[in-house]
Amino acid sequence: MKRRWKSAVAALAAVATIRSLTGVTTYAADSVSITNVSYDPTRELYEQYNKIFQEHWKEKTGQDVEITQSHGGSGKQALEVANGLEADVVTLALEYDVDAIQDAGLIDDGWVDEFPEDSSPYTSTIVFLVRKGNPKNIKDWDDLVKKDVGVITPNPKTSGGARWNYLAAWAYAKDKYNGDEDKIKEFIGDLYKNVLVLDTGARGATTSFVENGQGDVLIAWENEAYLSVKDYPDDYEIVAPSISILAQPSVAVVDKVVDKRGTRDVAEEYLNYLYSDEAQRIAGDNYYRPSNQDILKEYSDVFDLDINLVTIDDFGGWKKAQETHFSDGGIFDQIYEG
Repeated sequence: MKRRWKSAVAALAAVATIRSLTGVTTYAADSVSITNVSYDPTRELYEQYNKIFQEHWKEKTGQDVEITQSHGGSGKQALEVANGLEADVVTLALEYDVDAIQDAGLIDDGWVDEFPEDSSPYTSTIVFLVRKGNPKNIKDWDDLVKKDVGVITPNPKTSGGARWNYLAAWAYAKDKYNGDEDKIKEFIGDLYKNVLVLDTGARGATTSFVENGQGDVLIAWENEAYLSVKDYPDDYEIVAPSISILAQPSVAVVDKVVDKRGTRDVAEEYLNYLYSDEAQRIAGDNYYRPSNQDILKEYSDVFDLDINLVTIDDFGGWKKAQETHFSDGGIFDQIYEG
């Protein structure tokens, strides 16, 4: 019975698109469905984006498109897809997590060049969310290692945002101690001694800080911090550290899945349309930095565009950073277990 059902699904996928003699693709099915497996803080962004994409796709093809969202810690989400969770597209927190799905044989080589800006339609950075009035007078990374400061940040083993947090702290310590690795490790160790909760993802960490009242400071995605201030303007405020990192979430089509399901056209357009002016403004409205520099300037009253940002290239790229810091037995494990 299962074999017959799978054959029927494959047959439906095969007739979903028909290319005419004129070269124009028409769509035989009335509707199509895709799944976007994303990371924690993008729920609101994609709830809004999906609506405009559905209108765009309907106008372009006449088809209705149903979009299923899945959210969680980026590293955990990548593992789920690699282990069989069917995603037509992934929109994850960092390049390394997409590479992990590629290594599982589901995404073709060269995915990072498939869409503009290294397949990163929006960016973010790492900031501090503190309680209104900043009672612990937190101004920079130094203040997070003080004995009486409780820190909330997710677990770098499961959360992409947490890896950006860690690397931003590392960049600050590297600058402070002129590259002395022993002192950098000691600084990072002191910071994680102050961590009260290591949630699996960024949204869980926000819940621990905002809703459960734990800690004095949340190390957060910029967009996540702004959403908290928007929801609770009388309770929280944002502190931008002197050094942070350019966080580049990555998007990719899951080639093996879309080819099996016959959804490549809609999946590619779903990611490509993220670069449209309308979608870029939705990103900005959700406190992600648009990759379109002209549209980014429209949000200059929101974002600190002069903040000192290091990049992942300063760590030798994601492959090296992952191996050095976050692999089993890497520097994070050494520090945290110590």
